[in-house]
Amino acid sequence: MGFKIVVPARHSSSRLPGKPLLDIIGKPMILRVLDRAREAGADEVWVATDHQGIAEVVEKAGGQVILTSADHPSGTDRLAEVATRLGWSDDVVVVNVQGDEPLIPPALIGQAAAELAADPEAAIATACHPLESPEEFFNPNVVKLVLDARNRALYFSRAPIPWARDAFAADRSVLPAGLPAYRHIGLYAYRAGFLKRYSTLAPSPLEQWEALEQLRAMAHGYPIRVMVLDHAPPAGVDTAEDLERVRRVFDLAEVSR
Repeated sequence: MGFKIVVPARHSSSRLPGKPLLDIIGKPMILRVLDRAREAGADEVWVATDHQGIAEVVEKAGGQVILTSADHPSGTDRLAEVATRLGWSDDVVVVNVQGDEPLIPPALIGQAAAELAADPEAAIATACHPLESPEEFFNPNVVKLVLDARNRALYFSRAPIPWARDAFAADRSVLPAGLPAYRHIGLYAYRAGFLKRYSTLAPSPLEQWEALEQLRAMAHGYPIRVMVLDHAPPAGVDTAEDLERVRRVFDLAEVSR
């Protein structure tokens, strides 16, 4: 099964300016991500960026890069521009690998593509893993979701869902056994045809209230397939502390060689 990978990489970041170019043991972050993406078995891997400096670094390393508009409100819109400009057919599967995920397992990227390919009616595939901590379950920064019998998303929310009425009335310090509580993982595979239509879809009130762009697709009737992982993949880089954590991982890997 063939698929494409697009790595959106923005230079501006409120917490870590110039994040894609920050060094991780001798390589800019964007090249560490590109290394992982190349190992996933895709037909093509593209970096999509609005920054000339990032483009030059990728090109120098032999990567394929496309300069996109700086005005895109989301990474999905940036992928839509790539799919349109490169003329990908509507049935092509496109995996979005975030430019701040230098530890993403390559096999997981391929899994996302295969999950979407296995569900012809779905427009998007994503992932989740079981939640075991009540602190995470009640944390609005942790996005939860509920699934139907076909492992399609019924809803995403920052609120604690599903709500165990009787159990939580008695005790909220633990999650009741068997509660199907899942944390969303921000890895997405799309059909190119959906990407091309995405920017024409009106934002939904639910998307705006929850600040979750995947709710736009659901509000317009596009099914989202979800693969359930046993545990969370390694976290990406959002803060300076995250960057140091990732540097230690790569440093240990270099030492062990």
